[in-house]
Amino acid sequence: MVKSLFDSPARPAHQDAESRDEEDSYRAISGAAIAAAAVATVSPVAFFGWSLTAVPLVGAVLAGIALRDIAARQPLLTGRPLAILSLLVSIVVLAASVASHAHEYATELPEGFERLSYSDLQPAEGEEATRVPDSAREMDGRNVLLKGYIYPGKQQHGLVQFLLVRDQGDCCFGGNPKITDRVLVQLADPAGIDFTPKLTKVAGRFRVQPAGTADLQGGVLYHLDAASVR
Repeated sequence: MVKSLFDSPARPAHQDAESRDEEDSYRAISGAAIAAAAVATVSPVAFFGWSLTAVPLVGAVLAGIALRDIAARQPLLTGRPLAILSLLVSIVVLAASVASHAHEYATELPEGFERLSYSDLQPAEGEEATRVPDSAREMDGRNVLLKGYIYPGKQQHGLVQFLLVRDQGDCCFGGNPKITDRVLVQLADPAGIDFTPKLTKVAGRFRVQPAGTADLQGGVLYHLDAASVR
């Protein structure tokens, strides 16, 4: 048979096999598997707070998506071992961090104390901003545990008295927290504590008493006396 000028020469069978092997070697790695591995790498941050347990949860979801995609497009995608490893790491970290936070929550409350939250200190919608709600008055004189952030002042060490505020927005960015988001803490230990930007747990006797303070304009309504940092 006469060959045309543009006919390609026939290739040996071993060259065809090599070409197929080369094509197989260039299969794409699943993007979801790579993302799952990245998230699994940082998932131990879940031990720093309840909200951060979402990180390993996202890692597990991404790994599941990767395994599904790889199974559906097996000739084109690879990365199954990476997805499986990411899934295992994320699940283990998620389970361990949730167990750690649950144990901490169950054991952090001193005997004879009750939990108090900033939501208990807020007036109802439409009421005056300085009105003390019944939920706060009911806790007056009781021993409570309250979590918040130390409002930064000039003194950084040996703090015996400080304002505990609701969130880091008020605490760390120079905001002026509303009066019902402030609690004036008086520690029992005269040695005091050092300032920290982290969430602080304070146990003490809760008291409702409007008073002025030089630390913040507008004064305070709430106090924690004879307090200790947990």
